[in-house]
Amino acid sequence: MKFIEEVVVEEFLPTFRSLLAADLRERGLTQHEVAELLGVSQSAVSKYAHGDVTTDDEIAADDRVQELVERTGSGLATGNVSQVQALVEAEVLVRELSTSSDILAERHEAANPALADYDGDFTVHDADSEVRVREHVLSSVRRGVRMLERTSGFATQIPAVGANLVECTPEADTVEDVAGVPGRVLDVMGRTEIPAEPEFGVSAYVATVLLDARAAGVDAHAALNIAYSADTVAALADAGYAVVEFEPEGESTTDDHHIRDAVRDADAVDVLYQTGGYGVEPIVYVLAENAPDAVRMARGLL
Repeated sequence: MKFIEEVVVEEFLPTFRSLLAADLRERGLTQHEVAELLGVSQSAVSKYAHGDVTTDDEIAADDRVQELVERTGSGLATGNVSQVQALVEAEVLVRELSTSSDILAERHEAANPALADYDGDFTVHDADSEVRVREHVLSSVRRGVRMLERTSGFATQIPAVGANLVECTPEADTVEDVAGVPGRVLDVMGRTEIPAEPEFGVSAYVATVLLDARAAGVDAHAALNIAYSADTVAALADAGYAVVEFEPEGESTTDDHHIRDAVRDADAVDVLYQTGGYGVEPIVYVLAENAPDAVRMARGLL
């Protein structure tokens, strides 16, 4: 009796790690850095590099394996993909390769002939797991944040209260389902300052605006707040975005439903804005499918 996990460990894992280690080394990472990212010893990385680890040619040649190695290697090297996400993505691929008539399933059946008569799929991991979904969201916000840092002149768009870039999970209900930058994105002497890596549940105002808009029917998963000006609103409208104004009292709480009311009265919504009030700074919120798209909307104003 041989478990599917044994097939994964003995045949898939050495091949995948060897390919990924080689990819990371080609991207200029040191042996120590590769070892840290893969969670293995430097001696293991050295063995991968010198071909001292037996790999499987069929698995190595699979397009899905090669695509994941390239995508994961690029993400780990740039910091846009976390180790958790890399692990989950690899596990999802294992799940795919472990379904009926695929590589690992066939290897498993070969090791257990009785399974050939079994009419069903063998799956190892859940592709729609909460961990995978949340890691995808965090990765998207990281990409957006990197774009903000590289966008010359974005600091001029940051409101006095600071900005935040957020993205939510598909079934988001509360701010705990929304990832953003802890604290605020600030203008520090003309430079965009990102205080920390994105986390879930760290944005109150921008996350609430996004959740209220979604609750009223807006099909957006991300939002970015920028400084208000009449010219900014006009430029967004001229660019073809649907612009909607709401009462500022609704910005900090869902109890007043100002955002929801404004959204329900509109045919479409890509941008929300309020012109300020007593103790309330005027703000513009751009809404998009994901965090990088929200940043691209803001970039179009520069």
